[in-house]
Amino acid sequence: MGNSVITNTCKVMSNVAVVNEINAIRAQVIANRTHNVANGITKSAMIAIAKEKMRGGVCHFVYVKKSGELREAFGTLTPSLVEAATTGCGESRERFYTSAYYDCEKGGWRSFRWETIIKVY
Repeated sequence: MGNSVITNTCKVMSNVAVVNEINAIRAQVIANRTHNVANGITKSAMIAIAKEKMRGGVCHFVYVKKSGELREAFGTLTPSLVEAATTGCGESRERFYTSAYYDCEKGGWRSFRWETIIKVY
């Protein structure tokens, strides 16, 4: 029984997002927009995990588009994969409370509002 507790704890710990300034800001913005503090914390952690996965390769995640449709995305932020599509002339999407990613299927930059993220695989 002791081993199963350790195994379960390790599984949970592998999906923990570090609380830093940007994660705290995301959590606050999401909580304000959804009127739910727990939702803000949860979704902020999902975004942090998704961005970490995208920096190291391709991340599979789902969010709700403005139209209300679910969007299943495969995105990346890996410099070697996106450098040809990056001009460096734009403003950070984080300033507008959204996160940008390079869509591997569409071959272009996309972004999603922080509170709309549903799942990270």
